[in-house]
Amino acid sequence: MMRLFEATAINGMQLSNRFVRSATWEGMASEDGVVTPQLTQTMVDLARGGVGLIITSHSYILPEGQAGPWQMGIYQDKFVDGLQNMTNAVHAAGGKIVAQVSHAGNFAAKTLTRQPPHVVSDFEGLARSPRHEMTKQDIKNLVRAFAEAARRAKSSGFDGVQLHSAHGYLLSQFLSPAYNRRQDEYGGDIANRARVHLEILQAIRSTVGQDYPVLIKINGEDHIENGLNLDDSIRASTLLAEAGIDAIELSGGTLKSGQLSPSRLGITSEEKEAYFKDAAKALKEKIKTPLILVGGLRSLRVAEQMLRDGIADYISMSRPLIREPGLINRWKSGDSSPAACKSDNLCFGAARKGEGIYCVVEANEQKR
Repeated sequence: MMRLFEATAINGMQLSNRFVRSATWEGMASEDGVVTPQLTQTMVDLARGGVGLIITSHSYILPEGQAGPWQMGIYQDKFVDGLQNMTNAVHAAGGKIVAQVSHAGNFAAKTLTRQPPHVVSDFEGLARSPRHEMTKQDIKNLVRAFAEAARRAKSSGFDGVQLHSAHGYLLSQFLSPAYNRRQDEYGGDIANRARVHLEILQAIRSTVGQDYPVLIKINGEDHIENGLNLDDSIRASTLLAEAGIDAIELSGGTLKSGQLSPSRLGITSEEKEAYFKDAAKALKEKIKTPLILVGGLRSLRVAEQMLRDGIADYISMSRPLIREPGLINRWKSGDSSPAACKSDNLCFGAARKGEGIYCVVEANEQKR
């Protein structure tokens, strides 16, 4: 049997295979961030479809950190009941599920938060509307909020948490020279820019214990002017590995990266797949921490090659599992044809309309 279908464990979290559902914004929570039956069913479908580990969409840890409408919240205990219903349903379907916790920072939705976005640094050219530069007390509050979110995740039955430090959201902004121009101990060299990550990891460990899986999603490169580069990403990841992070999911790009965004268009051949593999290879040479690779993976052959070549330990996908939540079971059954996903990103348009994320192409085909 392929290594992809081996049973493994991440800090005691037993996984049936090496496939991960990478977080995406589903647009299926209620307006105030509560889990809905539609969102729960989406997670259950992934579990039944054979995904070894499901990572939820980014859940905002503070009200001012909300990125968009119908986003999951985890900043108050009122969310626990809905979150627990979801984890119970996933576990009943045989799945494992991790909560991604996040703060949007500069990309927070002011129309929803009703306050200026909190940013690492406020400077001319950052934005046209007012921003609030975080004070040291704000940073302490942020660290505490991540730890409290982890506490809620654990009490809700999640099998672990993942810090969202990719794609230009707040933790990613701390790492990026394009956004972090601070002159204190949180700015300057990469060790300082990664300081808040280490403080958050320590706070989470103090809250939920050493045996609770804590993962992170991080950019290899930002692909913007003066953004995070690969050398600094490797250094930050090394610091996190030394501090005991349990797994690193490697992505890249931001909301401002154009064609080099995290969700790239036109993945029509194996040569276009795994577009972060070079960064993953460089990182894997420096760390022993389990590495999860995301980015344009569409075929079983390429996925297995990433493991065989020592580039990654786990394979993470998002858009293919929107089209085919049962993709992993299909591959395991012997049908190794590539994912049906067209990589057109039309699924996000449906979510922005308030319909929840789904494959628009497949829906149109079914109408014919």
